Formats: sequence, structure tokens, C-alpha cells
Amino acid sequence: MTITQLKYTLAVAEYQNFTIAAEHCFVTQPTLSMQIQKLEDELDAKIFNRAKKPIELTEVGKRIVEQAKVIVNESNRIIDIVHQQKGYVGGEFKLGIIPTIMPTLLPMFLKTFNKKYPKVQLILEELTTEEIVRKLIDGHIDAAIAATPLENELLKERVLYYEPFVGLIPETHALFQKDKIKIDDLDVDDLLLLEDGHCFKDSVINLCRTNKKSKNLHFQLESGSFDTLIKLSKDGLGMTLLPYLNTLDLNTEDKKHLRDFESPPPAREVSLIYHKSQLKMQLVEALKNTIDSVVRGAIAFSDVNIISPLRKHN
Repeated sequence: MTITQLKYTLAVAEYQNFTIAAEHCFVTQPTLSMQIQKLEDELDAKIFNRAKKPIELTEVGKRIVEQAKVIVNESNRIIDIVHQQKGYVGGEFKLGIIPTIMPTLLPMFLKTFNKKYPKVQLILEELTTEEIVRKLIDGHIDAAIAATPLENELLKERVLYYEPFVGLIPETHALFQKDKIKIDDLDVDDLLLLEDGHCFKDSVINLCRTNKKSKNLHFQLESGSFDTLIKLSKDGLGMTLLPYLNTLDLNTEDKKHLRDFESPPPAREVSLIYHKSQLKMQLVEALKNTIDSVVRGAIAFSDVNIISPLRKHN
């Protein structure tokens, strides 16, 4: 039994296809099939039911795959131990970021991180929260940045900052005349929201559920981007809510439509997330420290009103 055989087995279990698994393992399909056959012969057990389309794990195969994940992860930890002992911060690091955070947070820290840790190959991927959870559990990304809490026992969450919500209100709307708005002012049937699959939409819905004026959750207009929501709102089709950092690049005219919430403002929690058995902790710490420093620096400027965990708890 070899680590390579176990890795091939995990690939087939994931993709349910020998050819696709071989492509992801960068070997030929006959080579991969032969190694898995050797493993099955050694164990005297069938891991896969090849008669099924797509290929399925046998009952014993399911247990073998679960143990194989542990063994492969532990084998990878050996390299991580050596890197930590040497104080080496480098290598490949795959980071997933949700779409409503990537455009605003990434430009704040990427240049600083690359300059401080030039030996790290940071591979970025824009993913939904659902995709992030799945890829973290399957080991396809090393960490992620998303709105939390996720309440998944396999994942660890470390808060980066709290980002207030800001209202964007058309001139024809009754709330446009207010200097500041309250949660009680919100009517969920009057809000333009992101389409399903965006966790920011869920955050807004949960916020509005506290408002007695919101009797149902029926939405006429939904969009996949904040830019579209802003345009629709300006056209008088309803108000919308934006994460604070998404308001910074608005032009002067658009900013006239912004309304802050009365203190304390509702906010979303943004966290760095990784598997509880994460191997590359020196890279996780490097990323966390970089983002922390950027957030603290941003708070020093009056026009950037994000809230750090330390400031929230003090």
C-alpha cells in the first residue's frame, strides 16, 4: 500500500470516473487503474463498483476512502512540520473568497501580502459559501474568506472584521429624506436583493425578519451583482443594502443616495476559515496577520468605517 495509491483512490472517489481522476492526478488512465487494482488485490477487497455509471464506492470502499483521507493528510503534515521548523513561509496556498467580498477586500491586502511573502504562490478562486465549505472539507482549498458564522464542526473561523450595512435609497423613496435609517424602517418587500446563492442576501433577509412590517419574503427583482442593484435602485425601483466597503468607490452623485444606520449599525462578520486539521498554519497566520494590519490601518482613516474584532470587543 502506498500514499500514491491512496491519492489515486481519493481522486476516483471524488470524480467517479477513472479517466477524469487520472487527468487531475497527471497520470495516464491505465497507470491509475493499475495502481488502484494493486491496492484492491492487496486488501482483497473491492473499493469501487465499476458496473455502476457513474462509478460508486462499495460499502467497504466508503470506509477505506475515509481512512485514506486521514492518511494522506497526515503524510502531507510531514512537509509542513519541516517548513514550520525552518520558519519557511512559502509554497502554494489556495484561497477561496466569496463574490461579495473579493472585489473590496482583495485589493486592500494582496499587494502587501505578495511583497511581504514573495515565496508564497497564492492561488485565488471566487466561490460561493456552499462551494467554499465543500472544497475546504475535500481539501481542494487551504483557506477561505467568507461571511460567518457557518456553524460547521469541521471548520475553524477567525474573525477578520465586521462590515456595516449601508442603505442606498432612490430620491423618490420615503427614507431618502432621513439622515440615518433604522432596522425598523426596512420593508423586505421593498428591497432589491442579490439572487439566490449569495450569503449577503441571507444576511439581509435575517435582518428584515426582525421587522414586523415584513410579512412575507416575496421578491420581484433580484440581481447577481451590486452594480446592477445600484442602477435599479437609482432608477427608483426600490432601495437596497450594500456592504460598507462596496460604497467607497461610488461617485459623488451616487453617494448622495447612501444612508447609514443609527448606531449600532447592523454588520456582517467576515472571517478567515480553514479546516480544523489545516496543515499550512504558518501560511494561515501570515494571511491573517496581513489582513489584520490592513484593517487596523484602514480604521485610522475616517472615511473607512470597518470595525476590527478588537475594537468591537473593547
